[in-house]
Amino acid sequence: MAKRLTAIIEREGDGYVSFCPEVDIASQGTTVDEAHKDLQEALELFSRRQRPRRSNGDCAVKCM
Repeated sequence: MAKRLTAIIEREGDGYVSFCPEVDIASQGTTVDEAHKDLQEALELFSRRQRPRRSNGDCAVKCM
């Protein structure tokens, strides 16, 4: 089941800053869509790093 998170996107200078307050992750882009897409990518990378790993570096759960 996918977890729903909040995305706050605000204009800053010539671009947009996107922020997810639940996990304190931010990203940016030149358009709202790009800022949102980049935040999604940052959250995916963050979630991969949070998965438990075995001592040999393999995921203890299936990584997708």
